[in-house]
Amino acid sequence: MQDLNPEIAQYIHGDYQTQNLLKSFSAKMTKLSLGHVEIEAPIAETILNQHGFAHAGFGFSLADTAAGYAAITYLPLGHNILTVESKINYLAPAKGDTLCAVGRVIRPGRRLSVVVVDLFAITEKTQQKIAILQTTMMPVAPEEAQGARSF
Repeated sequence: MQDLNPEIAQYIHGDYQTQNLLKSFSAKMTKLSLGHVEIEAPIAETILNQHGFAHAGFGFSLADTAAGYAAITYLPLGHNILTVESKINYLAPAKGDTLCAVGRVIRPGRRLSVVVVDLFAITEKTQQKIAILQTTMMPVAPEEAQGARSF
């Protein structure tokens, strides 16, 4: 098995720091290796839905981000990724203290990559899989991403 290029790991960690939505969730990248990323965030009161568990959009955001960074681990330095298509199956309500998105690349590609993310609700004593996301992602060269941020 290949190791993750340290320069790509550094690039990913730097890019992650620019993710304002994740900052608002207090989300942390807890694991990073070739084709594998884990992101955890506390299930805070501010993201609970009307039923008292984490809003589905919160879980989708974590899963999409984990998928993207997992896919980037296979790309040349400086490249980024865009989501082309995603499907998520919610298996159970997100009840717990922490939500953890575990992303793994199923097929890396030059034009498209397929990534699966398992989403877990975690308490001190339990870990329950609450969703599965499958996504297709498209690599973006640095010159194609220039000017994407206009603020």
